[in-house]
Amino acid sequence: MLGTDQSPAHRPFGARVKAFVALTKPRIIELLLITTVPVMFLAEQGVPDLTLVLLTCLGGYMSAGGANALNMYIDRDIDALMDRTSQRPLVTGMVSPRECLAFGITLAITSTLLFGLTVNWLSAWLSLGALLFYVVVYTMILKRRTSQNIVWGGIAGCLPVLIGWSSVTNSMSWAPIILFLVMFFWTPPHYWPLSMKVKEDYARVGVPMLPVVASNKVVAKQIVIYSWVMVAVSLLLTPLGYTGWFYTSVALLAGGFWLWEAHGLQNRAKAEVTGAKLKEMRLFHWSITYVSLLFVAVAVDPFLR
Repeated sequence: MLGTDQSPAHRPFGARVKAFVALTKPRIIELLLITTVPVMFLAEQGVPDLTLVLLTCLGGYMSAGGANALNMYIDRDIDALMDRTSQRPLVTGMVSPRECLAFGITLAITSTLLFGLTVNWLSAWLSLGALLFYVVVYTMILKRRTSQNIVWGGIAGCLPVLIGWSSVTNSMSWAPIILFLVMFFWTPPHYWPLSMKVKEDYARVGVPMLPVVASNKVVAKQIVIYSWVMVAVSLLLTPLGYTGWFYTSVALLAGGFWLWEAHGLQNRAKAEVTGAKLKEMRLFHWSITYVSLLFVAVAVDPFLR
C-alpha cells in the first residue's frame, strides 16, 4: 500500500491526475473507439462530420471510463489480491473508494447528457445501457458466479458498434448488428487466452473464469468454436451489400490467420503443453491486431467501391 499515513487528497497532484485517468482504463477504451469510429465511416459511406466524430469519441470515452471506474470500485477487494491488478489506484490508496464512486457516477451522468444533447438520444441510451450492463450485469452479477461471465458480459463491449452507427443515422440497420455479433463472438476467444495466462490470479480470488474451472483442452476447443463463428459472421457484410472487395479481402486474410493461431493453441493444449510453451498470449495479442485491421477495413472500404 502506498503511504497509508496520509489521505489520497494529500498525494502529489500529478500522481493524482494519472490515478484518475487510470480509473478509466485508457488502453481498453482505445479498443472501444477503434470499433466506434470506423462504423461511422461505414454509416456515412464516406467521411462523417468531424465534430460529430469528436463528440461521439468524447462521450464514448467518458461513458466507458465511468463504467471502468465503477468496476474498480466494486472489485477493489479482489483487485488487492490479484497480481495483475495490484497497482490499481484504489489498491495503492492513490484514490479513495468514495472518490472513485463519485468519479464514476459523474462520468456516467455527464456522458449520457453529452450524447443526448449533442449527438442524439438513441446513442445516449445505448451508451448508458452499455455502462449499466457492464457494471450491473457483468461486474455485480455474472463475474463471480459463472464461467460464462465474459461471454455475456462482453455484450457491453459490443455496443460501441451500435453507438457509432446510431450517432450518424439516429437509427439501426443490419450492418451494425452484424458487426455487433462479430465483437460478441470475438470477446471470449480474445479474453480466454489472457485468462489462461493469469488463471492462478482468478482462482485465488474465486472468480470462475473458464480457464479456472476447465482444462486447457476444453478452453482451447471453445476458443476454436467461437473463432470460426466470428470469422463466418464477419463475412456477412459483403453479400448483404454493405462492403466490397477490400473489406472482404482483409476479413478473409486476417480471419484465416486468426484461425491458424486458434488451431495452433488447440493443438498445443491437446498435446498437454503447459507454461510458456503453450503460447496462449500469441492469440491474445493477435486478437487486438485482428479487430484493428477489420475495422480499419470497414472505414476504408466505402472509398474503394
